[in-house]
Amino acid sequence: MTTHTIALRHLVGGVWTEGLGSAAHSENPADPDGAAVADYTTATSEQLEQAMAAAAAAARGWDQQGLLGRGQVLRRAAQLMEQRSEGLAILMTREQGKSLADSRGEVGATVETLYYHAAAARRPDGATYPSAHPDELIRTVRRPVGTVAVITPWNFPLQIPVWKIAPALLWGNPVVWKPASDTPAMAVALAEILVEAGVPDGVLNLLLGPGHLGAELVAHPQAAAVTFTGSVPVGRAIRDAALPRGAKLQMELGGHNAALVLPDADLAAAADAIVAAAMGSTGQKCTATRRVIAVGDCYDRLVDELVTRVEKLSVGNGLEPGAALGPVVSARARDQVVAAVQLAVDEGAEVLATGTVPAGPGHWVAPTLLAGVSDLTICREEVFGPVTTMLRADDLDAAISLANATDFGLTAAVFTRDERSARRCVDELVAGLVKVNAPSTGSELHAPFGGLRDSSFPAPREQASDSAAEFFTISKTAYLRLSPKDPS
Repeated sequence: MTTHTIALRHLVGGVWTEGLGSAAHSENPADPDGAAVADYTTATSEQLEQAMAAAAAAARGWDQQGLLGRGQVLRRAAQLMEQRSEGLAILMTREQGKSLADSRGEVGATVETLYYHAAAARRPDGATYPSAHPDELIRTVRRPVGTVAVITPWNFPLQIPVWKIAPALLWGNPVVWKPASDTPAMAVALAEILVEAGVPDGVLNLLLGPGHLGAELVAHPQAAAVTFTGSVPVGRAIRDAALPRGAKLQMELGGHNAALVLPDADLAAAADAIVAAAMGSTGQKCTATRRVIAVGDCYDRLVDELVTRVEKLSVGNGLEPGAALGPVVSARARDQVVAAVQLAVDEGAEVLATGTVPAGPGHWVAPTLLAGVSDLTICREEVFGPVTTMLRADDLDAAISLANATDFGLTAAVFTRDERSARRCVDELVAGLVKVNAPSTGSELHAPFGGLRDSSFPAPREQASDSAAEFFTISKTAYLRLSPKDPS
């Protein structure tokens, strides 16, 4: 197992180069007092300009490589990632903190995402229409949108970047990528794979640095499209920077997702799904279940099922056997979750159950099940950790109203055997993704993914190849009329 500190560099114009800014590092959240996972110096505004210039210079050649040729590059990247999967999973657990099982799952899903977008190169890339002129063909043509600015989070340091970068590259766009500062080693590992797979110099540029570097990137006049996953406040700032200059914008932001449990549901199965969704990955998913709404007389029985499961959860170093949950990503994240739970208790919430955490210096947070009412701060503001709150609703009308009483609208879940109730929830819950008898987390990469309200931005959704093509290209209509026949 690799435990030495990795020296990281930036990728600008095909050259791996040292940063010109300040010193920085990433740490193992299970052992923050140990050696750094990675060291680097941050990129500067000057290097950002170099990256944008390199992207512009490489754009034409990448476009001319053709859709099928670019798809082959993504296929080689998938094969390389598959070969290196175990090392990538270990690195992810060391740097991000999630359990090794979760990391292996993310690497595997990322490999599938690369294969999926590689295969999308063989799908139809336009449509044809009849013409009033017998010698004319009308067809749509997709063209690259231009340089794409990619800003990605730390909670899925491999999968979310590939959701964005793979289709951006497939459709002929150069990319300038600023990943989260907590997981720079994972970003470099992905960039190395893409370069080795055949992405030409300048087509992919990677800059490691603080948030203000990302702000400069999305505001850059050459960034024709911006794709971002992160918090609502940062998303609003990106919107204000990108839209006035006409850039295309795709954003996936926070969530405050509800799980509705009806009295006829299989409560044991519902509890399994809710605990997995609320506590899995230490609750560090935008799709995690933040509120559990028990409908009618099932509240006490559901609480018993949930308490039993939460109290059995073990927290520890994700590389060690038996650790169901790892630490949260940083001391800052830990302090925010702990403070949010304490505020909920101060406001009248009851702690129903907690898991156990190890002693020692890791960024540990105990998985916590609360009981309260909907006006608690924790029921309105997203808390990015293994915490969920039980609420009561007299009937389905009240449950739907409670679930929708938030500024977010990312995912929702409903557990019931009654198809009529399930269909009503699909129609009336304000969420971009509704799961029936399944966790609020998880999605299929060939289906559109995105939210409503403050959880997203009204643009083409992520993941599905049709949505990706819509965002990462511009569409033209061509009228192709034959020249008149030669009279000779």
